[in-house]
Amino acid sequence: MDDFIIYALMAGIGISLITGPLGCFIVWRRMAFFGETLSHSALTGVALGLLFDHAVYMGILGVSILIALLLALFTSQKSLTTDAWLAVISNGTLSMGLIALTFVNSKPIELNGYLFGDILAVSEKDIGIIFASSILILSILFYIWRPLLSLTIHEELAAVEGQSILKIRVLFMLLIAFTVAIALKILGALLLTAMLIIPAAAARQLSKTPEQMAMIAIAISIFSVILGFYGSLVFDVPTSASIVLTSLIAFIGSWIVPRKI
Repeated sequence: MDDFIIYALMAGIGISLITGPLGCFIVWRRMAFFGETLSHSALTGVALGLLFDHAVYMGILGVSILIALLLALFTSQKSLTTDAWLAVISNGTLSMGLIALTFVNSKPIELNGYLFGDILAVSEKDIGIIFASSILILSILFYIWRPLLSLTIHEELAAVEGQSILKIRVLFMLLIAFTVAIALKILGALLLTAMLIIPAAAARQLSKTPEQMAMIAIAISIFSVILGFYGSLVFDVPTSASIVLTSLIAFIGSWIVPRKI
């Protein structure tokens, strides 16, 4: 098996380890549009990275963190609903990113890679970054799991119990921001949200506890990566889209197959 295929599979599995459990909280907290907002915002990071010494990854990471902090602040305000804030920031940053890209004149820009991903272009260095980041993100998520779950179930009760609402919310959004920055190159802005939401939504139909749902979401994500990758090779279709389509089939199956657990 060629090295680039092994790297691609490893990258997909590494991303699945974090999109699975994070996606569960996104589904529970009804924040499906949040991942899409960060993905759109990341295009602004791409433009800034190209404008300043071609540090694309740092540009994506910096903008994702900034947007996550702004969303954590704005969504705690009651002047507008959360979905309104997300729509404003998503569309605003996407337009800024597209405008900023027009000022990048050094070389032609291939937006398809950032919009739809290019998992086959993953390098050995990228694998190291993905798995090191996955370990870090999962460690922090494990640390805040209980307070974040309490906050998700009943925010007012969590506050009464002494939980730091803003701190937990900011940490959670920063974890998603890091995930977006890591996974954008692999899945692309348009497909990343699907991998955060669809496996978690499918796992919800097959689980009885939050922890069980997180594990099943990871399993569905990994299954989607492996089978989707195989399908892309057999039918000669885009790999990222094939992975998402496989997870969609798993989601449909979770509704069709009778629950037995």
